[in-house]
Amino acid sequence: MLARPNRLTRGAEYKAVVRRGRRCAAAHTVTYVVTSDEQRASRFGFIVSKQVGSAVVRNTVRRRLKAVCHESLGGVRPGSDVVIRALPSAASADFSELRDEVQRCLARRAAA
Repeated sequence: MLARPNRLTRGAEYKAVVRRGRRCAAAHTVTYVVTSDEQRASRFGFIVSKQVGSAVVRNTVRRRLKAVCHESLGGVRPGSDVVIRALPSAASADFSELRDEVQRCLARRAAA
């Protein structure tokens, strides 16, 4: 579980990251990253639409993405905002596949 300071909570924050962020596309996810020089914790947000599947499937995908981001907190530059959008294929993806994709994108875009 991500702590409160590590979560994006407002719709305007999500919109700003998706519009201004650097994009990294993979087979199951699209990752948007905005880096800044602010001295605050890096924040994460998740977009999992109804195209991914039922509510049970969407929540499973979201929990997996949160766990991956929790593991990657130490390697992400402080002050970064990250939004991860799950594609419909994420529903059938293995946890290790999601972890590899997200960590690769974070290493390319938001490395500390």
